[in-house]
Amino acid sequence: MKSAVENLTPTRVKLDVEVSFEELKPSITEAYKTIGTQVQVPGFRKGKVPNSLIDQRVGRGYVLETAINAGLNGWYQEAVVENKLIPLSRPEVEITEVPDPSGTDGVVKFQVELDIRPEIELPDYAGIEVEVAAVEASDEDTTKALDELRGRFGTLKAEDRPAADGDFLTINIDAKIDGVEVDSAADLSYQVGAGNMLDGLDEAATGLSAGEEAIFNTKLAGGEHAGEEAQVTVKVTSVKVRELPEANDDFAQLASEFDTIAELKEDLAKQAADSKVVEQGVEARDKVLEALVALVEVPVPDSVIAEQLEQHFRPENSHGAEEHDTEEHRAEVKENTEKAFRNEIILDAIAEKEEVSVSQAELIDYIVSSASQYGMDPNQFAQMLDSSGQVNMIVGEVRRRKALAAVLGKAAVKDTAGVAVDLTDFVSVASEEEEIASEDEVIEPTAVTDPGEARV
Repeated sequence: MKSAVENLTPTRVKLDVEVSFEELKPSITEAYKTIGTQVQVPGFRKGKVPNSLIDQRVGRGYVLETAINAGLNGWYQEAVVENKLIPLSRPEVEITEVPDPSGTDGVVKFQVELDIRPEIELPDYAGIEVEVAAVEASDEDTTKALDELRGRFGTLKAEDRPAADGDFLTINIDAKIDGVEVDSAADLSYQVGAGNMLDGLDEAATGLSAGEEAIFNTKLAGGEHAGEEAQVTVKVTSVKVRELPEANDDFAQLASEFDTIAELKEDLAKQAADSKVVEQGVEARDKVLEALVALVEVPVPDSVIAEQLEQHFRPENSHGAEEHDTEEHRAEVKENTEKAFRNEIILDAIAEKEEVSVSQAELIDYIVSSASQYGMDPNQFAQMLDSSGQVNMIVGEVRRRKALAAVLGKAAVKDTAGVAVDLTDFVSVASEEEEIASEDEVIEPTAVTDPGEARV
């Protein structure tokens, strides 16, 4: 088989493929077998009909068409691998030449147009300079962490007074649209100021005592009437305040592995300091990626944008909210898609250069972490990924994260006060994972993303 590539744009190519008659013969043989099981000829069992009778019944041209159709995708995939292309779109195929049905020679020629992953030239990314906010753990951070811990062991005490910010309420709510009740719930627990139930609820509930109610207008957040304007009545049935346990040695023994409150505070101070390092690390990571993207020109195929827009705005994905399909929202989705594509291309190229690999253990850790975010059992989450063919996508994501960590480890990071920031601890996890990968079973992402089949 012969193939040649013509670059139409930096992200789109045309493949010219030529298949000899000798290479076509196996497909012709299979075509006769397939058609032989479908035609009925008196005196012959299915699958035992001679080729000459099949030619008489369906025509030699139909046999060739069946053979070409069956072999086309394999030839296309072979040409893709031979020319080291990574398809990003479904191929558009045109048959330009077929053998003469009356002869026993000739060639199959076809052309394929498709979008491919663009090749880029990486800059020298060692020593990228970024500036992050100057942060330092304070006594207030330790006190806040201690108060949050005390809050987990707090008790609720009923108060005979109007509800205020931070109070814990028991409420009944009733929602109506045009005077017709569409939803209701009783004995709901809600903390004033949480803002996680209905817009306007905090304002309506503040100042109400047990037994009092208020009416406010809002958009419903869920159910079959999600997004619709409704009139909601909230009735407070109890007002409670959280009482915190005293911060002493007894509390330290109850809430931690420490014997004294001094030891607990020391540990909380260390956690607060570590948290600040993470904050700086996250900011530095994001800015390093932003700097990388600014250094590299990455063309984005139109097909990638079109596919993402179509998928995002499909009725089953838009939750029935047609008002979100606006010009502004489409522009936002388009911008985010282009940004994500450029990030992926650059980090994949760095992963190749840095020879980043992903181990089985790393993949499992990522799946477990992701499953917890979705509130799913890790085994069920893994099965869902496998059945939907997304495992390779996850491998690529882990690999890109490690590639970015490698760049961050070579970056020059300073805070706004001009002090060098040591992110060794922040990037050490990726380094440890790289060592594990060298000893553990390594998973490599598939070279060719799902390009779809080539068909006549």
